[in-house]
Amino acid sequence: MTKPYPLQFQPEFKERVWGGRALEQFGWDIPEGAIGEGWMIADHPNGTTSVIGGELDGQSLDQLRETLGRDWFGTRGVSETNGRFPLLIKLLDCNDDLSVQVHPTDDYEGLPQGELGKTEMWYVLDAKPGAKIIYGLKEGVTRESLAEAIRNNQIMDDLQEVPVEAGDTFYIPAGTVHALCAGVLVAEIQQNSDTTYRLYDYDRPGLDGKPRELHIEDSLNVIAYQGAGATTMKTDDLSAGQWLTLATSPYFIVEKGIVDGSWNLSTLPESFTILVVASGEGSISWNDGSVPLKGGQCFLLPANLGEYTLNGSCTVIRSYLP
Repeated sequence: MTKPYPLQFQPEFKERVWGGRALEQFGWDIPEGAIGEGWMIADHPNGTTSVIGGELDGQSLDQLRETLGRDWFGTRGVSETNGRFPLLIKLLDCNDDLSVQVHPTDDYEGLPQGELGKTEMWYVLDAKPGAKIIYGLKEGVTRESLAEAIRNNQIMDDLQEVPVEAGDTFYIPAGTVHALCAGVLVAEIQQNSDTTYRLYDYDRPGLDGKPRELHIEDSLNVIAYQGAGATTMKTDDLSAGQWLTLATSPYFIVEKGIVDGSWNLSTLPESFTILVVASGEGSISWNDGSVPLKGGQCFLLPANLGEYTLNGSCTVIRSYLP
């Protein structure tokens, strides 16, 4: 029987009209073109990642879910809705502005068959001077006034713009209008969903030279006009060896920690743990071995791994199921 060990996956890289080449800085061999997304840990029809290294080398996340089950993934580690791994972990290189968009909740009747809603959060890994994002509607915007603004090509007047710096975090519940903008590199922890409704895309052509599809009616239907509980915070003031909670949702809990030396930790039987290495380098050691880690890497720690130690000098983002 395979003993549990930290799993790293070969990312699925996605070309996007707004992408660039920034993910190369993490040492990944990314394909040619404008690469906007690295799906780092994924179990979705549009992208599934496979293990790099160890006894399970080459096996895909959906295979592991089927064969290893709740011992490895935790008693809460499989989606009750569609049977898949419940989270999707991405790195996003925003060389240009993303479309203005919104995601539905799980109960939206317009969802594709078998698809979930999409609540997500961002941790900003890097941001160029003056970088910003779109984060919510201005106060007082209603469905009617937003629909009129869209008809008049004035939607940008109704949106909140927020400056961003490395270390900022943004919790984005389903129903929150948002868009990453040029010059931002982020880690994204989200529900395992690929459903996005676009409100506006700057009248630009897609990769095929044609305008990308907009989803105005679905967007207007799912927007939370009174707010959905979106929150943001700065995370600079954090000492080594303690966890700062960045986001708490029905779908994930996300925390930030700084490793300086050795930090003894443990997984829980209820949930796998995901570690995104935001910066720095070091290693993960456990009862049966040790693996190096560095910025841009993502690891899935099985629920039955038990005690492990983070060593070195690095910043990590930890996610698990509530």
